[in-house]
Amino acid sequence: MTQLDDTVAGPETHRPLSETERDQAQRRTIRSLLVSQVCGGMGLVSGYSVVALLADDITGNETLAGLSAASLSIGAAIASFPLARVMARSGRRPGLRNGYLIGAVGAFLAVLAAITRVFILLPVGVMAIGAGSAANLAARYAAADLAKPERRAQAIGTIVWATTLGSGFGSLISLSVLDPTGQKLGLPDYGGSFLTGSLLFLAGAAIVEWRLRPDPLVLAGGIGKSVAEGRLPFTVAMGRILANRRARVAVLGMMISQGTMVGVMTLTPLHMKKVGGQSKNEIAVMLFVHIMGMYAFSPIVGRLTDRFGRYPMLLIAGVICVAGGLGAAYSPADSFIGITLALFALGIDWSFGIIASSGLLTESFPVLERASIQGAGDLCMAGFGAASGISAGAIVASRSYHDLSMGAAALGMVLVVAVVATWMGDRDREPLVLATA
Repeated sequence: MTQLDDTVAGPETHRPLSETERDQAQRRTIRSLLVSQVCGGMGLVSGYSVVALLADDITGNETLAGLSAASLSIGAAIASFPLARVMARSGRRPGLRNGYLIGAVGAFLAVLAAITRVFILLPVGVMAIGAGSAANLAARYAAADLAKPERRAQAIGTIVWATTLGSGFGSLISLSVLDPTGQKLGLPDYGGSFLTGSLLFLAGAAIVEWRLRPDPLVLAGGIGKSVAEGRLPFTVAMGRILANRRARVAVLGMMISQGTMVGVMTLTPLHMKKVGGQSKNEIAVMLFVHIMGMYAFSPIVGRLTDRFGRYPMLLIAGVICVAGGLGAAYSPADSFIGITLALFALGIDWSFGIIASSGLLTESFPVLERASIQGAGDLCMAGFGAASGISAGAIVASRSYHDLSMGAAALGMVLVVAVVATWMGDRDREPLVLATA
């Protein structure tokens, strides 16, 4: 069979795909995204693992350290919808590629911050890294574009899982390998981690540009000929979300899953180091376990979501969020096991929440509107994550890490209540497992 290319289903030449062509394109898409996610995930986490530590090293201020770490979510929020607009106009490939390239520039700015000790370069650089984070997250939707409805969450989970290899490995070696290697090359503390991140983002951009052909969104028929056919303005996209009860709870699930994970995780390394007196290696292992919770079980979560439905998995996410928040709040600062288990739970919560919410949001709208709607949802998610990260530093500085973690538990309860209310409202009118095309 002749190799598929973007001309098979462009905006002007779209024709229905045979099942064989669709399966062929989906397999190539998944393989390409798996490789790019490994590079993007490691590029993101290898630097992000040390953001708060570098900021504290430069300024000695916990609030500024929290702000620097939160800049990642700010950047992701700023980039999410513009990247989605690029995708709605031209396909997934240019949006993902551009996000990774901006992330590479941001990581290099963070290297300059470590060298020059000019603090402003760090949050600006981390904001640009946020575009790489937005691209990493958007890749889950690219995996769903050509997936069969009954396997959509599984496809999303598979791509989320791919980040395990990069993010988990990056968190484990950032402080123990990349930073010491950078010092041997003459870079200051934490410079080696960010330099590696920049190079890996470049690799992710190259892989997407080379391998993500044919473009899955183009083949799925998700590229419209006009603004009215898919490239929705942000206000219109948000209006569609707010008018749809399923979309509302899906975006709320993404926001709470992201916000609680970012808020607690951002300040936990400083809490372990300054209050608990724990070592860099212990912090590195905690981050590794946390990231394993986020990504390692994603294929299983995806299969469960396809099998039992989106609402039950969102409900589980809320319950685990409550447990993780309480565990972090009541674990002593010097308790490596207690804090690590709590952060592992918050990682699991993120996995359940993001996969179930992404599937529910995708299935709530027709294919031509999905890229813009997904971008608006990701903007809300990243924006709430940014607010959580910023407020985390202020909460810990003015109150305590205990109060920060209790806030995460309270948000978990909000999600539980919202999911139950929406689920009960839909139960008698709609099928439990959504599988619309």
